[in-house]
Amino acid sequence: MSRPSSFVPTPDQDVLDIKPLRTLSPMFPAPLGVNTFNQPSSPGTPPMVFVTTAGQFPGLRSFSAFGAQDAAGGRPASSNAQATGFGGQSGNGGHAAGFGGQPAGSGGQATGFCGQSAGNGGHATGFGGQSAVYGGKTAANGTSNAGASADVPIDATPISVCKPTPPPTNAGASAGTPIYATPLAAYKPKTPNVIQLDDDDDDNDDDDYAVNQTSASGRAIKRPYRLSGYRTSGGLGSDSNSGVKIKRHKSSNRMAGTDHEFTLEPHSSSDPREVVEEVLMTFEALRRRHLQLDEAQETGKRADLKASAIMNAKNLRANAGRRIGGVPGVEIGDIFYFRMELSIIGLHAPSMAGIDYMTATFGDRDDDSVAICIVAAGVYENDDDATDTLVYSGSGGNNRNNEDMHDQKLERGNLALERSLSRKNVIRVVRGYKDPGCLAGKIYMYDGLYKIHESWKERTRAGINCFKYKLVREPGQPEGFAIWKMSRKWVANPDTRGNVLHPDLSSGAEYLPVCLVNDVNSEKGPGLFTYISEVKYLKPLSSLKPLQGCRCVSACLPTDSTCGCSQCNGGNLPYSSTGLLVCRKPMIYECGESCLCSVNCRNRVTQKGAKIHFEVFRTENRGWGLRSWDPIRAGSFICEYVGEVIDDEKFSLDDSKDDYLFQTVCPGRKTLKWNYGPELIGEQSANVSPDTFEPLPIKISAKKMGNISRFMNHSCAPNAFWQPVQFDHGDDGHPHIMFFALKHIPPMTELTYDYGEIGADSSGIGSPRAKSCLCGSSNCRGYFC
Repeated sequence: MSRPSSFVPTPDQDVLDIKPLRTLSPMFPAPLGVNTFNQPSSPGTPPMVFVTTAGQFPGLRSFSAFGAQDAAGGRPASSNAQATGFGGQSGNGGHAAGFGGQPAGSGGQATGFCGQSAGNGGHATGFGGQSAVYGGKTAANGTSNAGASADVPIDATPISVCKPTPPPTNAGASAGTPIYATPLAAYKPKTPNVIQLDDDDDDNDDDDYAVNQTSASGRAIKRPYRLSGYRTSGGLGSDSNSGVKIKRHKSSNRMAGTDHEFTLEPHSSSDPREVVEEVLMTFEALRRRHLQLDEAQETGKRADLKASAIMNAKNLRANAGRRIGGVPGVEIGDIFYFRMELSIIGLHAPSMAGIDYMTATFGDRDDDSVAICIVAAGVYENDDDATDTLVYSGSGGNNRNNEDMHDQKLERGNLALERSLSRKNVIRVVRGYKDPGCLAGKIYMYDGLYKIHESWKERTRAGINCFKYKLVREPGQPEGFAIWKMSRKWVANPDTRGNVLHPDLSSGAEYLPVCLVNDVNSEKGPGLFTYISEVKYLKPLSSLKPLQGCRCVSACLPTDSTCGCSQCNGGNLPYSSTGLLVCRKPMIYECGESCLCSVNCRNRVTQKGAKIHFEVFRTENRGWGLRSWDPIRAGSFICEYVGEVIDDEKFSLDDSKDDYLFQTVCPGRKTLKWNYGPELIGEQSANVSPDTFEPLPIKISAKKMGNISRFMNHSCAPNAFWQPVQFDHGDDGHPHIMFFALKHIPPMTELTYDYGEIGADSSGIGSPRAKSCLCGSSNCRGYFC
């Protein structure tokens, strides 16, 4: 019962100084049995705390009023009365009720948070758990740990013996009899349904799982226009079980993001791969832009959370529903740098939890909560060194505060994994590794579909009982983790790379050796050319227009509005603190010799050269190509296009037949759309269309002399793009051509860029340089120039 608006305390009544909940900051860790909600604002103000019985969930086993007198939102309590929870009542010998609980009389019952009642000296319920006698042993969530001891080893036990006992009804319960708490799942709100992304009816029964879409976040999600026109519910990875359906839930939430709706251009709406890549590209662009703004404002907020919040509000996501099996548009070996990326493409819905699960109806019509995806990120003691098997630890119990560590429970994700063992459904596995380019970062790789073959329980080094699940990779899938492991081995010891024709094609010109390999045929190498690491200009750099430098001391800072280089770049430094390009521009101006800042300035990225382990390799049908042993993050600098600058006035038809000629023609729609969507954050759009694109006069030939960039092949669906950069002269018509990553690029993936479209007619087919394209992408133009 809420406090009346006309309530006025009498002089003999005390009223707590209640603050809004959003101003209360938790203090961790707290002593066992005591949870501190906030610190007092003054020495005279008592802290707002509640004391609980010790158990598996300290601080949540029961709930009492804030303070020793009146309850927040309740009526005043008289002498010897019990404290009330929000909306409860109290009186002399009266009642005390917690959230969702029942009243308690003096010496009678005390309610827990969403739990059942308990008598003083009788029973107290935990957070969604079962009852326990005060002063006796406590059982949490229906699982008893009787007999477990920290100093007595526990033999490996099959998890099947740990199944929880269904709680009986509470009818007729009294203070003198045991009361069984309702499971926490009963208090969960119903998950609303979302509009399915299934446009076409499929009469085929080839898919083992007939999956209906459900919301991954528990709210209705508006179907984006960009995501229309393709099927997403088919099981890309199937199982021997058929007839599995996701349990439907009623929708009760309104659509969000109707004002200033931002939709992606539907030119490739029929290809789920294009949808996923464009969603990820938008997320990463927003994240980099927010990071740039936060650095300028000296705020330390998570830019990835900001980007995902914007995209969720605007319904810019792919595969917005849980499903068993593969996810449309997501390929084995794809890498990610943030957990939010996994969520917005429907690969792994939880942003923190390692187990994603859902309720599905199988052929026997029984509803089961089964696991659909796990993230093995090294938090637990997992055996993840094998390429085709994974021993995965269950969730829970592994708290940073050793005092709060407890045995894992067979509930939620752990129970879903156990159900998946009996149902034998496939589970997506995402493996997490340390980012070799960032000591504190991680990289997540999708490794395909697995099945659980066995499970057991064992004691960890920390002394708690932990569930273990052995997953085995389904046969016939492309390699994922195996490639990662192999490439890391080559980085550590290049001599272990097989089929090497030359250990360093650059002969020491590059910072790292460039390996030349051929795994395809007996060809011994590309045609002869001179390897150089700098562009050969027609005129000496000293004769070109000088570039105006900055006067910053030590380094250019994003907060310095007087920085000359920052002003040349539109008021912001073009790179993040980790050297990632924020957005594509007509021209990037780096600090050069005319600047007073040091060589370690963050605005000196491309001029320092490539820092990637490259290899030039023989392709199946496209000659020689270029790829990396390292993962490459979106926005990272890859390399410079190096060769001889050709005089535009002397350019002839013979030069047009040069297969290694670079021209700044329109780089393709995908490259032009790499910039962030400024309208999503209230900024003016900066996108350039193919009709308004203006080429530069510079032409560079790498036929006779060049570097690794001459081996980058064309693709209509590229993973790299070129960007003009200036740092050693001011002739904007002849800048340096630098390549950056268009998206996250996994190890051993061929590096490609769009050569562009030129020709006598609008299609480009009439150009003398037009050649048949063999990129194999779904949106291939059929030719390149």
